[in-house]
Amino acid sequence: MQRRATLFLASLLASALLAMAGCDTGGPGGQARTAAPSEPTQQDFGDFQVHFNAVRTDELTVAVARAYGIERSANRVLLNVSLLRKGVDGRTTPVDGTVTATAYNLNGQLKSLEMRRITEGTAVYFIGEVGISGTEILVFDIDATPLDRPGKYSVQFKREFVAG
Repeated sequence: MQRRATLFLASLLASALLAMAGCDTGGPGGQARTAAPSEPTQQDFGDFQVHFNAVRTDELTVAVARAYGIERSANRVLLNVSLLRKGVDGRTTPVDGTVTATAYNLNGQLKSLEMRRITEGTAVYFIGEVGISGTEILVFDIDATPLDRPGKYSVQFKREFVAG
């Protein structure tokens, strides 16, 4: 099971890297355009970190999507969130807790997003899917609360998606 979690996270990382690679050759003279700087995918809160990412679900491998019951589609986006504790040695360890999230587009349309808790060995993360249409910039509002600490950590980030 730890291998599936590693494959899942590796797939998300690979998808994010592909999205940032700037593969389009629509620049001047047919040269590749420079990729825009990526937005942060984590936020620190003292000795805690909230990691987050969102990708179109058709960028996941068939095996990963099947293993986690995710619908692969160019019209769906997967939000992945994890909560980590930083040790004095700089290493991080997964922390269990609760995560809630909402998403909306720039027209203010709220998108339904239900988060599911996934555990694989010591890894704990939360995933949720949301539908998109056309080109949409989604704003994600995330609240993460560690089980052993009162209060919540809030993160907001935006990503642009183009439905297929």
